[in-house]
Amino acid sequence: MTASGRILVINPNSNDDVTKGISEVLDPLRLPGGPDIECVTLSEGPFGIETQEHVESVTLPLRRTVVERNDVDAFVIACYSDPGITVCREATSKPVFGIQESGILAALSRGERFGVIALGPQSIKRHLRYIRQLGLESRLAAERPLHLSVAAAEEADAYPRVLEVARDLVGEDGADVLLLGCAGMTRHRLPLEQALAVPVVDPVQMAVAQALTAVLLGAGSS
Repeated sequence: MTASGRILVINPNSNDDVTKGISEVLDPLRLPGGPDIECVTLSEGPFGIETQEHVESVTLPLRRTVVERNDVDAFVIACYSDPGITVCREATSKPVFGIQESGILAALSRGERFGVIALGPQSIKRHLRYIRQLGLESRLAAERPLHLSVAAAEEADAYPRVLEVARDLVGEDGADVLLLGCAGMTRHRLPLEQALAVPVVDPVQMAVAQALTAVLLGAGSS
């Protein structure tokens, strides 16, 4: 059976290892006969999106990608800052999902108060602005930094630090669901969930799941 539709998942940083990790964690969503899920790296992006300057620098390249890919039925911006999401949505009639927005909405369906594992303090400032824009700050337990880069957080040996921060979010801040605050943390979801016995949301999976539903139901096909 041939695939019906295509979802383009764009990693806005230029780290191909992050893109590979994203693609691997999406394998459970690659349904027989379902939409094709294509993962690409934005080659002109920074190696990791860690500052507001990085966020701004990828906005127009993301828009160009959305405009140029007429063969795509839904887009996912796979960076937790949701860079360029507004301008990309303005540029296409196809649905565009940002992983922070999708991840938060998924977390709200799994618990009362969500905690976010972030890369660093600069990331938290950006995320909190966005959460306020979404009107959801009352459901946020806390957001704590790893003090790691995108590349470092993706590595297996980052797990002890990720677990330490996750324990604090649950034990000290009262989070009953956790959200990974970077697309590069995908490998840590299952170990965290098993160690802490609370739901752990991978925002990349949740955004692609929402895109999958949209494509299967024909969103943006008219």
